[in-house]
Amino acid sequence: MPNYRLVTYESEQGPRPAVVADGQVFGFDELGAGSPYRTMPDVLDDWDRAHALIENRTTARIAGKPLKSVKLLAPVLYPSSIYCAGANYVDHVQEMARVQNLELEADPRSRGLKPWHFIKAARSIVESGARIELPGYSKMVDWEVELAVVIGRKAKNVEGSRALDYVAGYTIANDLSARDFTARPQMAATSPFRYDWVSQKCFDAACPIGPWIVPASEIPDPQQLGIRLWVNDVIKQDSHTSKMIFTVADQIEFLSTRMTLYPGDIILTGTPAGVGLARNEFIRPGDTVRLWIERIGTLINTFV
Repeated sequence: MPNYRLVTYESEQGPRPAVVADGQVFGFDELGAGSPYRTMPDVLDDWDRAHALIENRTTARIAGKPLKSVKLLAPVLYPSSIYCAGANYVDHVQEMARVQNLELEADPRSRGLKPWHFIKAARSIVESGARIELPGYSKMVDWEVELAVVIGRKAKNVEGSRALDYVAGYTIANDLSARDFTARPQMAATSPFRYDWVSQKCFDAACPIGPWIVPASEIPDPQQLGIRLWVNDVIKQDSHTSKMIFTVADQIEFLSTRMTLYPGDIILTGTPAGVGLARNEFIRPGDTVRLWIERIGTLINTFV
């Protein structure tokens, strides 16, 4: 099936994985009798059979639902893990060094360093179109457009040259951050207990994602994509995935040496320059934030 997208939609039986093609939504129950899939990780974990069901749609006359009549949810509900790359765009690293009045360090690659990740709570995922309630404890919620990688095969100790073979597809994520809770108050700058990752990165709806998964076959090189973000139609981030310090393949290779990656796991690959902290601008009630990545589409949310 050419130009299809993988989605999760709200059915009468609850969230169900499906395929979007030609403006129609096809549930896996409709694509093949006795479909066992109840979640997107179920689909990805049995991809050979699932893909055959999708391909069957090109020869079988199957009636779908109009896309406009269906409520799309986040494409993966909920992954076993969300891994987030920090400080992974050249332009963003330069921006943050200026903001924090720090000397710009040498490229991590030239220093022999590896990618750096933190983990975001899986239940912080929310779909495109959702109205997001800002966390009451923060006055500095920031935006971060990111290319999100969806793992399609169990991966352990993967070589970088083969890493993209383990990708099911790509989507868009907004790695929302409560900047006023980066560090715990009254903790010394040198304290190993200074950082508050939960308050900063894991509040409810801190990870808008979607609207769908574009199959990896349609994006042969994830390092060749435009990436942008607007707040109330004013552009804030305008960059390119070629500016990543560690590529998608680098990140999969590294993460798979630390833990096993499973179908449906998501990797947020870092954000470019243009975050609110650099401007002392933050999301306010009533703001609409729109994210776009080339060849994937648009993710949009309004904040209340």
